[in-house]
Amino acid sequence: MEGHTPRIALFIDGANVYSAAKRLGWNFDHRKILDHFAAQGTLYNAFYYTAVPMPIDDKQRRFTDALSYMGYTVRTRPLRESTDENGDTFRRASLDIEIVTDLLTTTALYDTAVLLTGDGDFERPVEVLRARGKRVVVASIPEMTSYELRNAADLYVDLGDLRGQIERPGYRLPSEQRGAETRAAETRPFYLTAALAENDER
Repeated sequence: MEGHTPRIALFIDGANVYSAAKRLGWNFDHRKILDHFAAQGTLYNAFYYTAVPMPIDDKQRRFTDALSYMGYTVRTRPLRESTDENGDTFRRASLDIEIVTDLLTTTALYDTAVLLTGDGDFERPVEVLRARGKRVVVASIPEMTSYELRNAADLYVDLGDLRGQIERPGYRLPSEQRGAETRAAETRPFYLTAALAENDER
């Protein structure tokens, strides 16, 4: 509609976005991400979804508090510890249900949903949103984005192309090409969630 300023809602899959940053080798500034996408309309809300250890540690609390201060609505779920058939212990938590719930229950409040994830599980919710007349933008990196999700969206944004607008200078993430021993020995930034432990895709 001519003259209409679209209402924007931002939905960030924290684990997926961290994995994307790790692949790129540079870190995202979440305030800059918020500003970049909010500038395309009127921001209704920005949701950030992340798993947290229980009890939550000080570093993770500082991270979630910082996100809230920036203007994000932070959704968390506790990490669950599991043991696989090889006896290896890992921690994971999925926030897909929380993301889909917010996507579908707040549709009256936005015109465009910006979804920062490459997870193919969101293909069907994206199709539902578009059937309801919503515009959906998916932002991730190509090697982590399912073809089905990319095809379902109105627009796909490669986060790698936005480096100049959304990078947090001075923070470098360990490259996935380096050995696990090297990565484990490095000091990890406080915003790393335990959901992204070694050998854990989520």
